[in-house]
Amino acid sequence: MRSQFLRLRRLLVGLGLTALMGVSAPAVQPAAADNYTPIAGAGSTWAENAVDEWRRDVNQYGMRISYSGNGSSDGRRQFLNGTVDFAVSDIPFQTKPTDGSAPEAPVKGSYAYMPIVAGGTVFMYHLTINGKRVTNLRLSGDVVTKIFTRKISSWDDPVIAADNPGLKLPHRSIIPVVRSDGSGSTAQFTMWMANQHKALWQAYCNRVGRASACGQTSYFPTVSGMIAQSGDLGVAGYVAQGYGEGAIGYVNYSYAVNAGFPVAKVLNHAGYYTEPTAQNVAVSLLKAKINTNKSSADYLTQQLNGVYTDTDARNYPLSSYSYMILPIKEQGTFTKVKGRTLGAFSYYFMCQGQQQAETLHYSPLPINLVKAGLEQIRRIPGVVAKNIDIKKCNNPTFSASGRNKLAETAPYPKACDKQGSAPCSTGSGGAKGGGSSGGGSTGGTTTGGTTTGGTTGGTGGTGGTTPSVDPDTGQTVAADGSTSGGTTAGTGTTGTIALAQPVTVAGSSGWGGAQTLMLLAGIAVLALVLLPSFVSRLLARRSR
Repeated sequence: MRSQFLRLRRLLVGLGLTALMGVSAPAVQPAAADNYTPIAGAGSTWAENAVDEWRRDVNQYGMRISYSGNGSSDGRRQFLNGTVDFAVSDIPFQTKPTDGSAPEAPVKGSYAYMPIVAGGTVFMYHLTINGKRVTNLRLSGDVVTKIFTRKISSWDDPVIAADNPGLKLPHRSIIPVVRSDGSGSTAQFTMWMANQHKALWQAYCNRVGRASACGQTSYFPTVSGMIAQSGDLGVAGYVAQGYGEGAIGYVNYSYAVNAGFPVAKVLNHAGYYTEPTAQNVAVSLLKAKINTNKSSADYLTQQLNGVYTDTDARNYPLSSYSYMILPIKEQGTFTKVKGRTLGAFSYYFMCQGQQQAETLHYSPLPINLVKAGLEQIRRIPGVVAKNIDIKKCNNPTFSASGRNKLAETAPYPKACDKQGSAPCSTGSGGAKGGGSSGGGSTGGTTTGGTTTGGTTGGTGGTGGTTPSVDPDTGQTVAADGSTSGGTTAGTGTTGTIALAQPVTVAGSSGWGGAQTLMLLAGIAVLALVLLPSFVSRLLARRSR
């Protein structure tokens, strides 16, 4: 009996160890916490909400990432001066600036661009009718340009009324709020105006004495009646204050949503007013032209003309990517030891971090840019290069066919978003309740300046099983058997966020082999604990 017990025990021990070995270690172990040297970055406030979330996530692995969101221009400057280890910028280095500023002169072969997150630049506003907040404002690009060039100065101007049939806006001064610092948000906004509304923008440049340098600019030329604030947070903060009544400013979508304030839906070339949900941005950036020349200093940078003129009804015209500027040689304060940390951090947000993009009110990168980004990470001095199985990144843009699933399953806008129709009754941005009615007597999500839905997501998908339908053609659109609900519910938040090790990809959900091995391991351990006493009692009885 004793020999049988011992054989059984050895069997259970072996079974338990085998099972535990199968599940105890991830495919790629993170390095010990004390091997990560702290690193510092600076730059974009447009991307800062995403960067801050990612760097908080990796704290649990012993990584200490500091980031100063002082604007894209400052980030690029600090990178060139060698005072930070990486920069984040919404535009590339300005080696030939069109705004009259001094050229930036990065050393060739010292840096590389890597898109890190997509999103939309929006027009957050603060406007009430009879004490109730307007949440369903719509603006065409021409009107937006007139607002920010002071061609119109009152909310009841006829050109605004034309975008909003039936919405009786108040006779109140418009207060444009712009960036005071060198900003990628400003550069993206002014580039869009210079491209799509050139005559209005050129006339404004002439008026403020910038006629010879009137293209994209990182520094907005201000005139009387405007307010200038530092950072997206500064712009959003001014608009959200009680004294911000009548104000409108441009920020990344996440700032408006986090503040609980609405954004203007912008008219696209299909004749629909849209906002930058994760799905709309994914649709829009299918038209972005990416530099795919690996020998180019601007490899992986974007050209957005096709985004501006896209005729897909779901397009949001001011969609774009933000870049991390990576060091690809030791320079300034950057060393190979720091490269180990930067590489692990980069692997994290190029895979796991993208799963969080929609929850953070951005849009995840498509598979081609994730693949390219993983290759860029290998160029960081000191990086511990990893072979990531990209299929396990669980990025909502990835489909088995290689197409952008998030874009293909994006729902089309409602009929009330069509130009010429009365505005939809639902709000936008961070104000997701009912919109103001024509008379201003109903709707609105707030009263007396108290906001609601401060962290509510974008409109997202329907979350149901109804296919996406083109409102003009009636055509049902689906991809790979997916429905229009996509990956999100109406609140715009993702169903599951998988946080894994900084260089480990998340696996699929559900019961699988790993769970089976864990169960067997548990049974084996339980048996090891209980069987000795049971067998001892049995042997004692037989010996009597």
